[in-house]
Amino acid sequence: MIKSVIKYSGNFLLSPIHGDARKVVGRDLFASLSNGTFTNEDRLKGIEACVDWLESAQDHMRDDGFGSYHLIEGWSTSYPETSGYIIDSLVSYAKQNDRKDLIERCTKCADWLLKIQKPSGGWQSMTIGDQRPEVVFNTGQVLRGLYAVYLQTGNKKYLESCEKAMDWLCDIQEEDGAWRKHAFMNVERVYDSYVDAPILDVNTSSNNPRYAEKACKNLDWILSNKQAKNGWFKDCDNTLHKNDRPILHTIAYTIDGFLDSARLTSNQDYFTAAVTPAKKLLEIYLATGKLNGRFNENWKGSENAILTGCAQISICWLKIYRENKEPKFLEGANKLINVLLAAQQRTFSGSESVRGALSGSYPIWGRYENFAFPNWATKYLLDALMLEQEIINTNV
Repeated sequence: MIKSVIKYSGNFLLSPIHGDARKVVGRDLFASLSNGTFTNEDRLKGIEACVDWLESAQDHMRDDGFGSYHLIEGWSTSYPETSGYIIDSLVSYAKQNDRKDLIERCTKCADWLLKIQKPSGGWQSMTIGDQRPEVVFNTGQVLRGLYAVYLQTGNKKYLESCEKAMDWLCDIQEEDGAWRKHAFMNVERVYDSYVDAPILDVNTSSNNPRYAEKACKNLDWILSNKQAKNGWFKDCDNTLHKNDRPILHTIAYTIDGFLDSARLTSNQDYFTAAVTPAKKLLEIYLATGKLNGRFNENWKGSENAILTGCAQISICWLKIYRENKEPKFLEGANKLINVLLAAQQRTFSGSESVRGALSGSYPIWGRYENFAFPNWATKYLLDALMLEQEIINTNV
């Protein structure tokens, strides 16, 4: 915390307190996010703004991946992990809106991901500039993008790359079903459920019993060892020192992984594992009007809101509503998306580097991705808005 204060008092207050920084920080200092109602037209404009910004996040890279923008440090280098699941979102949008140019963008990104795949079959963590070793979670997210491009193009090189990655994931999985080797920090984490889902999805084309067995083995290990009766997950944070109060971002990863896995396997236990914590978070939100950034084993919240996690959990609520039609899940998602749209509007008058983007935290100096617009935050806002539209159109 002290390092952060020194860094931003020295760099932020003296040099970039103008333009984008002044507008966003000023709004977070003197105005709260509205929980008002945004029209469907506003929502459609929000979708377009997300897509435009993600295109900019690719255009600013030296390669064909997607980066993030920081108010102090500027554009990062590309993230292999998030580029993978951004492809998935943009392909979905492109198919719905006849955007062949976006398919071309996504294909170029997929080709870049093929080039940087490790000999083992995995993909590195962090940005390409960090030159890190391959990691289980990040590899799972690249699968999402490559498989989306495979389904769109029919080119088997993308499926073969996925299968090489899944062979590696199967080979390094522990006997009990956990991933520890090549896991982030080399420790087991339950948010690898978000790796199991794309393995199961790709396997609808690969039809390899080993892939399905290994994915379900990890999911079953989580259920048997890591979930409390109230739905809270042990070993869910992306740190060690705050593992007793994981961030909403990784909690939502875990829930979403179980939801998609339940859909792909028709396993009711996986669906229940997701609904229990999602419903608890929904109750908290509807009662208080907010979601904290972290939650302990008793679901007591702490720290400022993580907008990335808010977008993710709204997606989870929408997916649950799509299955069980419980109105409160749709109500909660609609309200939380209104907050996210208000957060997005803070950037509409800024430069192309921020216009339409979603910051990691609210206020922007919060602990998670502070003073930054991580590309995955805008990706998940796009996903939430698109899924909400799908449900609206289905209900009409």
